[in-house]
Amino acid sequence: MNKNEMLVAAIKNGTVIDHIPSEKAYQVAQLLKLANLQTPVTIGYNFRSKKLGRKGIIKVEEKYFTDEEISRLSVVAPNIVLNIIKDYEVVEKKTVTTPSEIIGIVKCNNPVCITNNEPMRTHFHVHDGILTCHYCEKEQDINKVELV
Repeated sequence: MNKNEMLVAAIKNGTVIDHIPSEKAYQVAQLLKLANLQTPVTIGYNFRSKKLGRKGIIKVEEKYFTDEEISRLSVVAPNIVLNIIKDYEVVEKKTVTTPSEIIGIVKCNNPVCITNNEPMRTHFHVHDGILTCHYCEKEQDINKVELV
């Protein structure tokens, strides 16, 4: 995109989360607990996108996310791109990939699963978009999960 056409102000240092499906932008912000930050955060949605038609974008100043935080994003928006910004330049691009295990992020949809009845973290194995509970072996589609 031409810098003259930028719709959202550039940031000096931080992370730009791009290619978020528009309807998932606020869920991504919630997952990353952006409301708890003390640095400026810009959340935009319904921007034109060649890939998605419409996309969301989030700019977070002075914040770089951990691999654990990034893996949480894969549950709601598996193809987003994180642009690491230093001194107004993109120094690294990270594509979010779904890990082979998801721990403590998604709720098991089996009401009798131990994770729904005891104080313990959920644990799922991921294969081809299907999450299998480590404890009760109930399967669920990654696109239809409920977050913890």
